[in-house]
Amino acid sequence: MFKIISKNNIHNFSVKRIRSVSNFVKVVEVGPRDGLQNERHIVPTEVKVEFINKLSDSGLKNIEVTSFVSPKWIPQMADSAQIYQKINKKPNISYPVLVPNMKGLEDAMKVNVREIAIFLAASETFSRKNTNCSIDNSMKIAKTVIEEALKHDIKVRGYISCIVGCPYEGQIQTKAVTNLAAFMLQCGCYEISLGDTIGVGSPNKVKNVLHELEHVSNDMNKFAIHCHDTYGQALVNIYASLECGIRTFDSSVAGLGGCPYAAGASGNVATEDLLYLLHGENLETGVDLNKIVKIGEFISSQLQKQNQSKAAAAILAKKS
Repeated sequence: MFKIISKNNIHNFSVKRIRSVSNFVKVVEVGPRDGLQNERHIVPTEVKVEFINKLSDSGLKNIEVTSFVSPKWIPQMADSAQIYQKINKKPNISYPVLVPNMKGLEDAMKVNVREIAIFLAASETFSRKNTNCSIDNSMKIAKTVIEEALKHDIKVRGYISCIVGCPYEGQIQTKAVTNLAAFMLQCGCYEISLGDTIGVGSPNKVKNVLHELEHVSNDMNKFAIHCHDTYGQALVNIYASLECGIRTFDSSVAGLGGCPYAAGASGNVATEDLLYLLHGENLETGVDLNKIVKIGEFISSQLQKQNQSKAAAAILAKKS
């Protein structure tokens, strides 16, 4: 005789699996960097500083503030050194910056950056389009940068782009992701952020990657998820990742961001929507959702664009 399992029992089982790992979830805010870097309109330095300072007062403990890249390629990040020097840095908050190479690291070190992020792509074509560099050469550069950073007690976080799909190559083999993750952990990255760069992932695809990564490290705290919402799958992919033990998620206030190398790719999952989901599952973040909603409205008005967060829209509608 078969035992019938109700939908409520299935949901309760999933929630128990989520809560059995940890009740605390770390949110890494990437709006000031990933969210703004592809905006055509150059955002004034003072606005960026105010944006980051507001985020520092929201309860967030990890805010990626800028990128030390060539202004020739990303003009929006030309004021990276000024940004890092001008923001009000709180002692209990990490303010990582993205660096693509040794020049970026050297520039970051001049302003006493204490944490960097470095990125690789699981797609050969995407790597060449994004950085004009093969995966192998990118790995060599990354290794040099990581080693030099660690010599100066600078923490290093890794990014892997295109973990399930690429705008040029289509589906990505999971082995390409696991090989890069193993390499970055061996080099000394304390955490690897896994990016669904063009938002083509679905729960089964994401779970497949995460299950394979268990062969790389049995500590899922080594991994984070970075979802884009192109196909409206970001939150369900995040929920699936929670079931797999992931407890760190990247997000961007107001859903800012996108990928210039991926046609039609929408922004990152909105921090407001992520927090609404996590808090609704009684998971702790330490972040004030109402403050984040106000910050999302602030930066959206500065950019003169619509806030992409559905949670923010609903919360603001209730208050009006």
